[in-house]
Amino acid sequence: MIFAVLLITGIAGAGMYVMKLRADNATLKANQIKLETAVAEQTKVLEQQKKDFTAIMESNKKLNALINTFKKDLDDLDKRFTKKKRDIGKLALERTSSVERVINSGSKNAARCIELASGAEHTEEELKATLKSEINPECPALANPNYVHHE
Repeated sequence: MIFAVLLITGIAGAGMYVMKLRADNATLKANQIKLETAVAEQTKVLEQQKKDFTAIMESNKKLNALINTFKKDLDDLDKRFTKKKRDIGKLALERTSSVERVINSGSKNAARCIELASGAEHTEEELKATLKSEINPECPALANPNYVHHE
């Protein structure tokens, strides 16, 4: 009889142990599925971050090239205004109408430079300009992409 009780208790204990193992196994499988899903999502996020980083670096290169072009244009403008130690104020008093015409023309050209830098489309005349007399002298690299400066 004691042997039968021990046998029944052993079988019941083994059955409960197997049920616990099955429950643990189901929990582990669910956790594994969640982990695999999270890894897949993180892989997608990393791939997108790599693409974004590449796009940012490419945009940065283009922006740096544009900044260098603008610096060159600014240096060229500075050279024109400081040529031969010229005094713009004195010149404006002596030749008012000439200076007014030059400043108005320069303002118009500078406004067009701002439009182009803001994303405006080039006109046919701007694209076809190849001679110095045809270009926008305030920002030739931006306004006239086909113009080649010859020194």
